[in-house]
Amino acid sequence: MFATAIRYLAKKPKPKQKPIELKTPPEQTKTLTRVIFDIVKEHGPLTIADTWEHVQQVGLRGLTSKRHMKIVLRWMRERQKLRLICNHVGPHKQFLYTTWFAKSNVNQPKPANGSSLPKLP
Repeated sequence: MFATAIRYLAKKPKPKQKPIELKTPPEQTKTLTRVIFDIVKEHGPLTIADTWEHVQQVGLRGLTSKRHMKIVLRWMRERQKLRLICNHVGPHKQFLYTTWFAKSNVNQPKPANGSSLPKLP
C-alpha cells in the first residue's frame, strides 16, 4: 500500500490543453458545425467512424479529412454543442457523440446466461 501511494504521488498531472482555434473562415466553420450537429441529432449517438460515414454521404466539402472532422468535433465539445458519452460493453468502451438534450438510447448489454438474475426454486 505504501508503494502504491508513492507511485500515485510521483505522477505528474496531465498538462492543460489550450482551447482549439479553428483555422477555417467563420462562414465555413458555421456550415461545418451545422451539418455535423444535424447529422448527430438525426442519427442519434454516433461513433467517430459512423459520423465520418454520414459526412461522406452528405458530401461536405469543407472537411479535408477524418482528422479535421475530429478536431471540429472536439471544438464543438468545448463550446458545449455536443457531448461525449461512454458506453461500456463488457471490458470494452465505446465513445459516442450526442447532442446535449437528446435522450440517450444507448443499448446496454444484457448479462449473459442471466448470471446477475437470482434463480427461482
